[in-house]
This record gives sequence, C-alpha cells and structure tokens, in this order.
Amino acid sequence: MKASRMMLRPATQRLVTEVYGNLDYAALGPVYCYEGGNEFWRAKRGPCDRLGSRVAAALRKKLGRGGRSLYVGAGVAELPALIMETVELSRTVEPYNLRKAEVAALNPACHSIPLTFHPADAANAKGRFDHLWIVSVLNDPERFPHLSPLSYGRSNPLTLDPLKFGKERRSVRALVARCMGKLARPGFVTTTTEEVLWIAEWCHRHRVPYRVGKHQYPTALVGDPICFIEIGKSGKRSGGSVRKSYGR
Repeated sequence: MKASRMMLRPATQRLVTEVYGNLDYAALGPVYCYEGGNEFWRAKRGPCDRLGSRVAAALRKKLGRGGRSLYVGAGVAELPALIMETVELSRTVEPYNLRKAEVAALNPACHSIPLTFHPADAANAKGRFDHLWIVSVLNDPERFPHLSPLSYGRSNPLTLDPLKFGKERRSVRALVARCMGKLARPGFVTTTTEEVLWIAEWCHRHRVPYRVGKHQYPTALVGDPICFIEIGKSGKRSGGSVRKSYGR
C-alpha cells in the first residue's frame, strides 16, 4: 500500500495541527479529568493528532465524496476525521456532543473550517447518513457505569446491580436503534471493537447483512481499537467476521 494512502494530504494535516493548536486545553482539562488536566493534555495532544490522522486516512478509503456523516459523542479525538471528510471529500458532517463545555471549546478552534459541533443528542439529527461514527459512546463509564465494566470484562459479580444494568442496556439498545435508523444502506459504521456487538445485535434483529473489517486502529484517549463495519451491502453474509473482531 502506498504511503500516501496512509496519510492525509499535507494541507489537511497542517489544518488538523492548526486546530489542535487553537484548542483551549485549560477549558478541556476538567471535561476529561477530575484532576491533572494540564498534564493529561500535554501527553495526549500529540497522539490525538498523529493517531487520529491515521484513522482519518483509513476512513477516507471507505467513504465516497459528497455524502453525509453522523458523529455521535464527537470530541477532540474526532477532529482529524471530521476535518478530512470536510476538506478532502467535500462531505457534510454533523458532530453531536452532550458535553456543552467541550463543544464551547471546540467550535472556536474550528472557525476556519465549515465545521460546527452541536451540544445536543444525535437522535435529533435530521435526514439520512451513509456513515455513522459512534466511538467509545456505548461503553462510556460515566453514562453507563454499570454496563461499561462488563463491556471491558472488569465487572464484579458481587457488586453488579442487575436492575441498573438492565436499565442501561435498554438505553444503549435504544440509542443504537435511533442512530442505526438514520443510516442509509449500504453504509458504514465506525466504532470500537468493544461496541461492535451492539451494532451486530441491531443488524441481526433487523436481518441486515454486515461485515466487520479485519483492521483495527489505536486511539489516543480511551485506547479502544477502532474498526469499520460495512452495513447492508448485498452479497455479504451477516456477521461473517464478527467473532474474529471482538471475540476474546
């Protein structure tokens, strides 16, 4: 594979680095850390740029020009992919983030790009999309404190509250249903290997064929590997590679 296919265009990469340079990391510190926010961003800013750009270059090969992408829970780590889609593929991107403090820090840094983060639920997005980005959302420990440990294999059977877990599981299934209902077919989903099973379950319930890509890409903040899922393409067997992708 040519190196150019694994990298963003130089002008795009400069723009990504510029946006990261414009971010108010003092404001972002409390969003991501209870304490030590300055040290956290000194360590993570470079990897966000570098690893995020690698994911963006991989995503570029999956998407067509002029489509629409819905980003659920998009934040600092999603900037390279959002910028790539906007400037290299002329796509419409709609990033949603419920953390208003993060949105307030992101939008000013993106003033030179037609890119606006929405401080709202992604379920409010209108229309259809051919790409859904939902990364480290369905296993978010802050939003789903009883479900998340089980997703990572760290649940304690002595402390697990089945009622609270059941409630969170219903919430995740409802979120997946609302977002997947907006995805055109064929389409793509970008998610983490820990979240694949939720997308796979939805596809099985609706008899929609899907295929999980074999390649995984590391992320800078959470550390969950990212993968791509092809949705609704004829000729693909349902779940053909799912066990390889998230079975442990």
